Amino acid sequence: MQTTKKWLALLLSAAMMTAVTGCGLVEEIDTSNVPDGGLGTLPVTSAPVETTTTTETTEPIPENPTVHMVAVGDNLVQTGVYRAAQKWSADGNSYDFTKTYENIVPLVQAADIAVINQETLICGEGYEVSGTNFNFNSPVELGDAMVNAGFDVFTLANNHVRDKGIEGMSATLDYWDGMMAKYPILAYGIYRDEADLNKIRVQEVNGMKIAFLAYTEHLNGYTIPESSTISVGFTEDVALIERQIKEAKEIADAVIVSAHWGNEDTHVVADRVMTLADQMVQWGADVVLGGHSHTAQTMTYITRPNGSRGFVFYSLGNFISAQTDNFNLVGEMGDFDLTLDLTTGELIVENVKCIPIITHYDDGHLSNLRLYPYSMYNEELASSHGVPYAPLGTAKSFSMDVINNIINSNIPAEFQKLD
Repeated sequence: MQTTKKWLALLLSAAMMTAVTGCGLVEEIDTSNVPDGGLGTLPVTSAPVETTTTTETTEPIPENPTVHMVAVGDNLVQTGVYRAAQKWSADGNSYDFTKTYENIVPLVQAADIAVINQETLICGEGYEVSGTNFNFNSPVELGDAMVNAGFDVFTLANNHVRDKGIEGMSATLDYWDGMMAKYPILAYGIYRDEADLNKIRVQEVNGMKIAFLAYTEHLNGYTIPESSTISVGFTEDVALIERQIKEAKEIADAVIVSAHWGNEDTHVVADRVMTLADQMVQWGADVVLGGHSHTAQTMTYITRPNGSRGFVFYSLGNFISAQTDNFNLVGEMGDFDLTLDLTTGELIVENVKCIPIITHYDDGHLSNLRLYPYSMYNEELASSHGVPYAPLGTAKSFSMDVINNIINSNIPAEFQKLD
């Protein structure tokens, strides 16, 4: 019997181990017919045993948020621009900008955020539509056209904001307040007062918070009277710029600065522009969008001491204009991604490209004025361009060679996007 008990003890122990280590059955053994000292035949019956299995799970790693952006330069709606839109309207009196911008709409609408410098005022009712130097006021149809084209962010800080006096600045603010009530857009750069100027604008897109700031170098010699509360940020106020960039970096993941600066009608970046651009990046600006030169200028990464980088477009040039020098007719559309590294907290500016944008009109009367991305332009269009002038007063010169020379001289090859 001692041998049989020992054997049974071993068998029961094994059965219990089976029950503990897996989803199995425990065997209940009837020993009544087992002879003393022998194993005999062991009839069995089975009963289920509940078991518990523990599985370790790993939380999925969230993807780093990315925002795809495009940015264009000066929407310089001179007389020739709005007169072309007037001719395209159904009644010949209102303004239809659809054909003016239709060729670039797919590029704009492909972005998560599209930024434009609205160079001309839109004052609304009671103000004459005009498009000459120091007297710009665009029809209200322009604002709707730009929103319908896909632009989300409108910068207003430039040298023409005083063209219709303080009253015109206030009327423009009223217009854009109304637009922001209708559409999910942001317009900034002219402010009701100092408190409004110091309110940093932030948009959240794809889980990323992006702050927008804007400054201009001057107001074409005008000043804002002390009796007015209206405010504008100036590039000479470096203390304001440093403070606002640093504050923006505290409340947002990315900081975009628009700067209206430099010298007109030159591809050469002014030293003061390069100095301030470097300061902006060192203070925390992730992308600087320059304008005002009316020409395409170069662009570059700037590295901070910690190894992170910001990117500067020194001047995106004209988005549209009715200018008559060929160097004014090739602008830039910046195309880039902002990616937030959730592990390090670093904001990465990547996949930077620059798409050349050509302003075209058919004859010396600026007929059918419209935009083309480089990929849609060709020698046939270039040879029919109505531009009458070339640099230094030489004979008319507009061709794909002229365009390509402007591009290759001012847009580094690594950033060119021509297809």
